[in-house]
Amino acid sequence: QVQLVESGGGLVQAGGSLRLSCAASGRTFSTYAMGWFRQAPGKEREFVAYINWSGGRTDYADSVKGRFTISRDNAKNTVYLHMNSLKPEDTAVYYCNKQPPVESDWGQGTQVTVSS
Repeated sequence: QVQLVESGGGLVQAGGSLRLSCAASGRTFSTYAMGWFRQAPGKEREFVAYINWSGGRTDYADSVKGRFTISRDNAKNTVYLHMNSLKPEDTAVYYCNKQPPVESDWGQGTQVTVSS
């Protein structure tokens, strides 16, 4: 089981930026793909962004394309989500996990709140 710790969330005005980080435990981080996901109040958790093991391939939900960028640093066992041009509808708890996600690996997430 991998331990995942998300950080970097906060309160930001619409149009602002945040960078989320996800630190993973273990020695095999560089061998698996990672994803960012989010869950807004009253809604199902949804996919946000994907990055393959090397960082050479990424993919995004249509709702964040052109505004969010996922990256990783395998030397630091960390994956990032750079979020620009934030909108109120981006308000959610953001989680990282392997992609496809492992149910037992979900962490506490980090809250992102975008005010209008």
